[in-house]
Amino acid sequence: MITGIKGTRIRRAAAVAVTTGAVLATGALTAAPAQAVTTPTITAKSGFLMNSATGATLFKKSENTHRLTASTTKIMTAKVVLAQSNLNLDTKVTIKKAVSDYMVAKGYPSSAHLIVGDKVTVRQLLYGMMLPSGCDAAMALADKFGSGSTVSARTKNFIGKMNAKAQQLGMTNTHFDSFDGISNGSNYSSAKDLTLLARSTMKSSTFRSVVKTKKYTAKTITKTGSTRTMTPWENTNTLLGWNGTLGIKTGSGTEAKYCLVFAATVNGESVMGAVLTASSAANRTADVKKLINYGYARIS
Repeated sequence: MITGIKGTRIRRAAAVAVTTGAVLATGALTAAPAQAVTTPTITAKSGFLMNSATGATLFKKSENTHRLTASTTKIMTAKVVLAQSNLNLDTKVTIKKAVSDYMVAKGYPSSAHLIVGDKVTVRQLLYGMMLPSGCDAAMALADKFGSGSTVSARTKNFIGKMNAKAQQLGMTNTHFDSFDGISNGSNYSSAKDLTLLARSTMKSSTFRSVVKTKKYTAKTITKTGSTRTMTPWENTNTLLGWNGTLGIKTGSGTEAKYCLVFAATVNGESVMGAVLTASSAANRTADVKKLINYGYARIS
């Protein structure tokens, strides 16, 4: 009878970095148990992280608390546009003086620098809204896809569509009163709700292509029919490309502070989430990096 196996080697691991998400257990390589991964601390007032593939929650901090969302609101604007039936992304939209008037009235917020009278495609407006966070592009889209006899009526109707879509997606802690995140007193969401929105919107190949783009140059048609080459639009999301980051949208404001809705994929492991009300852009970036690394570690 054999009572032992000579030369058996038993491997033991003392520790593994969180970024690898793996441990060498006695005798075998196994995935890290959830309790072996240290939960990060973030400075943002709210945060949420999910496994993009399964929807499982990986991290939460005041995830249902109402927060100002700033320009992350524009994710829903894009969602409503992309949900239109028989949408033609090459449809041309003429930029109205009302768009310029709006930008002046709001104190020149973030802009794609669209020019009154130019014809811009819906696709270009999506890039202009999501990369440089153009409030002018957001308004042009809201006016185009809202219903009504006036610009005011159409944009109001479009905001109504945004709220209807939020209800459909189960965003129970969300209300929009603007198409661009410039709050009129009642524009809010939560870290969890924005993550739900992101997961739904990232199913669109058009949206994925837009938000992962670092720079885009639009060629518009002027009043006289000539081609205008716009100054390149650069993405405000400086995390793009870092550790598999694919998007999605930054936001900032005096009251909203710094926000980011993000998605990242490495080696088939996908995470998605949001941080809201970070005190600085640097802290926002640090928070998101922590969450992405933590997410990879949890699901590897």
